[in-house]
Amino acid sequence: MPAIESFTLKQLSRRPARTTALILLAMLLSLSIMGGTLIVSGLKSGLDSLETRLGADIMVVPYEVRTKTNLNNLILQGNNGYYYVDRQYLNKLYDGSIAGIGQISEQYYFATASSGCCSAALQLIAFDPETDFTIKPWINVSYKKELQDCEIVVGNDINAFPGDTLVFYGVECTVAARMDKTGTYLDTSVYTSHATIEKLIENAQSKQLAAYTGNTSPSTHASCVLINVAEGYTVEEVLNDINIHVKKVVAIQSKSLISNVAEGLSNVSGIISALVVVVWILSLIIMVISFTMMINERKKEFAVIRVIGASEKMLTRMVMKEAFTVSAAGSLPGAALGLLVVSLFSGMIEDSLNLPFLLPSVPGLAILFVAAIIASTIAGSLAASYAALRISRIDPALILREDN
Repeated sequence: MPAIESFTLKQLSRRPARTTALILLAMLLSLSIMGGTLIVSGLKSGLDSLETRLGADIMVVPYEVRTKTNLNNLILQGNNGYYYVDRQYLNKLYDGSIAGIGQISEQYYFATASSGCCSAALQLIAFDPETDFTIKPWINVSYKKELQDCEIVVGNDINAFPGDTLVFYGVECTVAARMDKTGTYLDTSVYTSHATIEKLIENAQSKQLAAYTGNTSPSTHASCVLINVAEGYTVEEVLNDINIHVKKVVAIQSKSLISNVAEGLSNVSGIISALVVVVWILSLIIMVISFTMMINERKKEFAVIRVIGASEKMLTRMVMKEAFTVSAAGSLPGAALGLLVVSLFSGMIEDSLNLPFLLPSVPGLAILFVAAIIASTIAGSLAASYAALRISRIDPALILREDN
């Protein structure tokens, strides 16, 4: 019956307040599933990215880092400072004194100032392309050439693009490439060669602009040594050997740090999932009550519809269509709002939770978006099923005789 089908939309428009309230509830359902799922997915993607980007079994850092930095946050926040160990203490890592070292590569950290000497306050990381196995592999994704003097690769959160020029301590550096987003401190770091860092240090010292004291450079000192254990050895064996026999440093198992991050992620994800479930349950309960009240208000209306020839199935279909319409109308903007809010405040989420956060790719976002709309629309329709079942079984004659 086309007349009865069109009657559904007319009824919704005739009661704008009730219809708006039901649409808002559907929006809340969609918003909660889209926002909650996106946050949990972003945290998991951030952890996966962190594991991929770290790429080393052991991190060896100056011992003073242990006293000045929370080691659990080291791989999340970076080493924004001037922590160095003299190369003489690292000789045992190279001369065969420590068995089980496979790949080994050094990094040198150099923080810039935000004064007139530099374009921005950033963490510069110098690496050795010949030995590096953690940075160069994913730099090659966007830049396959060797970095030349005064060329840099910037993290994704830095507002600079290939061809741009950034000035550090009077040295103009050309942006060669921009990295994909990782959801970690690597997004706000700059990567370059030892030669470029040497030039920056020389200029900083000549202009007396360096914030640190002491005469250090990549040729004499290191900030971090990354190690992959050779086949036939365990990480624990090599790590303990380093901590016992190498002075002025502390060796950290990368997986232990990631495990702590994963534990925090699991706790946060559990809380977020629980909140989503609570919101869903409350919203569904309210929708069930709302549809039941609507049915009670419109009993005589439905009785008249039955009298003029509508079958039980038609009546049920009409109620379910109303529920589907308001659920779909609310689900689309709700999912869009959830996507917008999480995308805009992703940086704030990462900072407040102190966990790596990386939004899914565009196809992944599209899948989550559609899934949230479908799930909330189905949930809203199911919330009306009880009311639809009740109204389909009404006795028109009994209803119309009431209050007469």
